[in-house]
This record gives sequence, structure tokens and C-alpha cells, in this order.
Amino acid sequence: MSVPPPGRRIVLWRHGQTSWNLEHRFQGTTDIPLTDEGRAQARRAAGMLARLRPDAIISSDLSRAADTAAELAALTGLEIRRDEALRETYAGVWQGLTHEEIRARHGDEYAAWKRGEPVRRGGGELESEVADRAAPVVERHAEKLPENGTLVVVSHGGTIRTTIGRLIGLEPSSWEALGGLSNCCWSVLGHGVRGWRLLEHNAGSLPLPVIGDDT
Repeated sequence: MSVPPPGRRIVLWRHGQTSWNLEHRFQGTTDIPLTDEGRAQARRAAGMLARLRPDAIISSDLSRAADTAAELAALTGLEIRRDEALRETYAGVWQGLTHEEIRARHGDEYAAWKRGEPVRRGGGELESEVADRAAPVVERHAEKLPENGTLVVVSHGGTIRTTIGRLIGLEPSSWEALGGLSNCCWSVLGHGVRGWRLLEHNAGSLPLPVIGDDT
């Protein structure tokens, strides 16, 4: 695999709000649409992200991500490349249940997950398996960027966290140290001479240059 030159940037953008977000239900790969507020969040965020002049947009094919991406595509004129590899973690029988319902029905499994153990939630995917499918897609599109180019990846909170962890070289046991993303917030990776590094996390405003000793 080729290595992107220094200066390239990846913006990993979480989709807008859904009704299941409000109900604290596990969504996983269930295709839940955006709420009206979710669409408004996407429009607001797209207005800011368009100022970064992205060169490419890729998205999960689930509607909550694809519709979020569409707001940015409308402002930039870019085509959206949809890929099911960018979907959220498949969570098996947990999908559609609230956290309270999961604790009541699958308490031991839920507790192990909260302790940071590798768990197939609901009989679904491991986080490392999500990174196995999602990170290579992001890398492949990043390799095609022009010098100092920007790729916007529209995906889901869990998938974004595991992809960031994989790209910056963290061990899977440390991925939980990357806090969750709010609806329609994003994280930014920059590529330097030693590979990808996390520049911003769970941001809702445009990235600013780092001015100081740690540049």
C-alpha cells in the first residue's frame, strides 16, 4: 500500500441525530433515518466543512450517514462514494434495544463490554473486525488525494473510533480512550512524516493551525 505524502487530511464526520439516538437504542446496521433536527445539524455542519474545500467524500451506505453526506455534496458539487464497509458495528440481537434492556437481558455480556473486553455485542462484530473493514477503505481513498488534500468520511461513532485507533496505531484495548462523537461532530487526522496523527476530536468548529512547539 502506498503512503500518502505529508499534508493530507482526513475528516471523519458522524451522522446527524436519529430517533434511536434520542431513545438510547443500539442502532448498529439498522437503517434508521435522520430526524428533522438531524438534517438541520447536517446542514449546519456541512456549511462549515465546505470551507475546508474537501477533495472527496466517502460515506456509509446507511441513510443516516448518506443523507448527512448529501448536505456537503450539495455545497461542494462532489460525488459521494458510498461503501457498506463504513457501516456501524453490527450488534446482532442488541440492535433495537435500549441500554437498559440490554443490561436486563444480556447483563454479563454488557458488563464485559463496559470493562473493555473484546465482546461480540449481541453476537455481532468485534471492534477489531470493524477496523479491518473500514480503515482500508479510508486509507485507499486518502492515497488518491492531491498534495494537501482533504477527504471527508461520513460514518458512525463506533466505526469512526475504531478507524482512528487503527490509523494512528493504537492497540484495540486503548480505542475506548477515544471518547464518543456527538451527532454531526467530527475528528481530524493529519498525515505527517511518521504517519497519521489525531489533530482534533469530537469537534464542531473548523480546525485551526497548531501554533507552538508541538507542530
